[in-house]
Amino acid sequence: MEKIKIILDCDPGHDDAIAMLMAARHPAIELLGITIVAGNQTLEKNLVNALNVCQLLDIDVPVYAGMKRPIMRQQIVAGDIHGETGLDGPVFGPLHRKAQPEHAVRFLIDTLLASDGDITLVPVGPLSNIAVAMRMEPAIVPKIKEIVLMGGAYGLGNTTPAAEFNIYADPEAARVVFTSGVPIVMMGLDLTNQTVCTPDIIRRMEAVGNTAGKLFGDIMRFTLNTQREFNGLEAGPVHDATCIGYLVDPACITTRDMHVVVDVNEGPCYGRTVCDEMRVRRGLVEANAKVGVGIDTARFWDLVEACLRMYS
Repeated sequence: MEKIKIILDCDPGHDDAIAMLMAARHPAIELLGITIVAGNQTLEKNLVNALNVCQLLDIDVPVYAGMKRPIMRQQIVAGDIHGETGLDGPVFGPLHRKAQPEHAVRFLIDTLLASDGDITLVPVGPLSNIAVAMRMEPAIVPKIKEIVLMGGAYGLGNTTPAAEFNIYADPEAARVVFTSGVPIVMMGLDLTNQTVCTPDIIRRMEAVGNTAGKLFGDIMRFTLNTQREFNGLEAGPVHDATCIGYLVDPACITTRDMHVVVDVNEGPCYGRTVCDEMRVRRGLVEANAKVGVGIDTARFWDLVEACLRMYS
């Protein structure tokens, strides 16, 4: 079977790290590169986190630093959820792994232009890198096979009552992406909050007994507390990992076609993904995204465990 070529664009971040370890080892995926964006923490901290995870797990994939700021709004970070480093919990040794000298946006543009239109972008943080690449070189847009992203919600937000963090962190960038015409699959909070990583799941993954299993436990034991405290959830969801789950096993996730508009107007709905869930504008607009609405959690956790077992 032909592998799915992807570029993972992320802001590690606890759930980003889980997505990284899944994408790097699953035989169905060819991970071409990891691009880093400011989001959960500053770009500098997110880059260190990505390199630490790659070094610990011996993930031999190039890592590129990207946009330090949103394209318009003031920067925000999610230190309340992810901690001072952006990946509090795990303890890493001295860092020797280096990032590539090339800017992430340049890597995206050059790689897509040289492709046969067979690369899927998997952004699981703010969409700054993707939007800037699209604006710098519009010729890449028809070269993108699909965008499978984590962000938004058709219900309520987790950063404001209306907005989910990744979209709220750079709504203007999200607007560029959702109006690009590229096929989009959106894993929003309504879907990802179904993947709460409860203590029994953590113990199960730690029982794998390797470095990846221990890292998983160290990561998710930290968010077990922060997500409960700040978002009122039973435990920490692995939001970003659902994108990898969808790519590997799309039947695991139920999607619904919707027309999605990103609100970029100042006010209480700034950063909201307005999703026509009830199709009230049927006949007026066409769906521009497949939006995740349900997940087979047992099947999903089996996939996560299988990925952990692929490490030594």
